[in-house]
Amino acid sequence: MRVGQRYQGWPSLYDVAMPISGREQPLIRVLYDESRHDLRDPAHPRPVRLYLWEPEHPLAVPAPLVVVSHGTGGSGGDMEWLVRPLREAGFRVMALDHHGNNFVDGYEPEGFLHVWERPRDVSFALDALAREQPLGPVGAAGFSLGGYTAAALAGARVDPQIAWAVLSGAVPLPGIPEFPGVLEALRKKYPEDESSRLVLDGAGADLLDSRMRAVFQVAPGVGGFVTPESLATVQVPVEIRWGGADTVNPYEVDTRPYLEHIPTANGRSAGPDVRHDDFFAPEPADPTVRVRVGREATTFFLQHLG
Repeated sequence: MRVGQRYQGWPSLYDVAMPISGREQPLIRVLYDESRHDLRDPAHPRPVRLYLWEPEHPLAVPAPLVVVSHGTGGSGGDMEWLVRPLREAGFRVMALDHHGNNFVDGYEPEGFLHVWERPRDVSFALDALAREQPLGPVGAAGFSLGGYTAAALAGARVDPQIAWAVLSGAVPLPGIPEFPGVLEALRKKYPEDESSRLVLDGAGADLLDSRMRAVFQVAPGVGGFVTPESLATVQVPVEIRWGGADTVNPYEVDTRPYLEHIPTANGRSAGPDVRHDDFFAPEPADPTVRVRVGREATTFFLQHLG
């Protein structure tokens, strides 16, 4: 692993401050995971961009840490609605840009389809931070595909057979507005035998991170792809919120499996008319939902990490 080394062609964003919505200024760092390759240039290691916020008034020393994982095609720097209340409550917050699946660097098909690489980003980043200073209690929060990411860190596993059925075209893949034609793009990059090996080897991997002590999911995705058996092994507290009018990650398909099969899970709807877009749209139909859910996440982590 090389931390902070710059590679030609990548933005030099190592340890620089950048304002987020004019309110908080995170420290932005780019780390490089040499155990995995860059999706655009396999000769280089996988970049993992971090946004780090220190608490205004730490709850303890070291401060408890909440990791925030963004949704499909989003960015860790765009999760201010969840970061701000956590930081104000005394948490240290780390958000990530997942390579190939964030709008800062652009999109690659693996970033959308090889979802099991996202939890590995988090564990890699935590390892790097732990080498620099002791970590306080750690929790994870995620929106949409980030909700799956947080659950995977607590033990959830994607079913490799279902994943391969979708990626091979045997089962229809729901449309991805951020990346139309994503399956065709994946097939152009990998022969079928290599693609199947990557899926079957990676999807069912054990991604449990023993440092994770609590998980908060917002409109989680991939619920229909994770195995009930793996969800039954989750031991940490899990709290879930979803939108009653969410047609992107519908409750029955994506949220219900987490809620029903995780023995420690609790949750409730954020409102019958709340849509998926209300958690990220510039002009949401319900402008209060992000504030409410951000406060509820903070209360949850105060209970289990504070």
